[in-house]
Amino acid sequence: MKYLHEFRDPDVVQRYLNSLHGMVTRHWTIMEICGGQTHSLVKHGILNMLPEKITMVHGPGCPVCVTPLGLIDEAIFLTEQKGVILCSFGDMLRVPGTEKSLLEAKASGADVRIVYSPLEAVQLARTLPEQEVVFFAVGFETTAPANALSVVHAQQLGLSNYSVLASHVLVPPAMEAILSDPETSIDAFLAAGHVCTIMGLAEYEPIVERFQVPIVVTGFEPVDLLQGITMAVRQLEAGEAKLENQYARVVQEAGNLHAQETINTVFDVSDREWRGIGTIPASGYSVNHAFAAFDARKKFDLAATTAETNNGCMAGSILKGKMKPIECPFFGKECTPENPMGAPMVSSEGACAAYYHYAGVGVGDG
Repeated sequence: MKYLHEFRDPDVVQRYLNSLHGMVTRHWTIMEICGGQTHSLVKHGILNMLPEKITMVHGPGCPVCVTPLGLIDEAIFLTEQKGVILCSFGDMLRVPGTEKSLLEAKASGADVRIVYSPLEAVQLARTLPEQEVVFFAVGFETTAPANALSVVHAQQLGLSNYSVLASHVLVPPAMEAILSDPETSIDAFLAAGHVCTIMGLAEYEPIVERFQVPIVVTGFEPVDLLQGITMAVRQLEAGEAKLENQYARVVQEAGNLHAQETINTVFDVSDREWRGIGTIPASGYSVNHAFAAFDARKKFDLAATTAETNNGCMAGSILKGKMKPIECPFFGKECTPENPMGAPMVSSEGACAAYYHYAGVGVGDG
């Protein structure tokens, strides 16, 4: 068992850097999937420490960033036109919809509330039985168990005034979509450790086999990431393609079976639109028929909507790894955290936000 100080030990970091500099002979492009990994790489200056032949690109691993405009518009519609209490995690509030953000709707009088758990929204519905309460259920597989559990609890409590607006997205289908894009050239992936903690490893084996790319499941500390990069480069230099688990102290092969059971109780896998990417088949969760009474889209008869930003935001190219934030002509100029053109600039896991806040620390050509 490693302790936290070991993950930030400069000597350990240097050993991995020395190993990388000693082994790399070719140019390799590696994508880290998770926005938390991106922030760690940038914040700790790792991008500038890597050999020049290793390029890290940043994937769509920020669920807030890939939530489509249409769903944000639906959330705003529910609170402004249907009078619901819209509960959400805080990082969704400043993400722009077609015309406004949830924060702007709140400033205009809509009842939008920040919660730290979906169970808070359930309790609010229990406290205010005459009010409709909708939780904006955004996230990857990591938040799905808690969001599903909130629905189960609401049913057990007999609450008819609670529902969720589901916007869950799944990582493996996104990786397949990226690898299938002829304009994207990724040699290896660092998979998101927290997602694999829930879902395990089995979903990644077919991707390795089909595309012959190494996938290394990693954590989020600097040494986690450097070890993961080293494992990926070692495979690439040897001409291998395997699934490896750097995050074995947390991730078990089967994942968390109880969490998976809770997810499967409430949600079905469905097609999902990804902001800036498009619709990816079987890449999301929707509330299933058994819990339809708790599905806000059915409850309020929301028609499926699609909307595209026309402000020139380059988020789609950034989320696909085709462009880095500093290569966007709007970065730090027209697009800032105070005046965002797209979600990656305001999300707590957005790549643009990482580059903006840590400029001069971890932003370089690596």
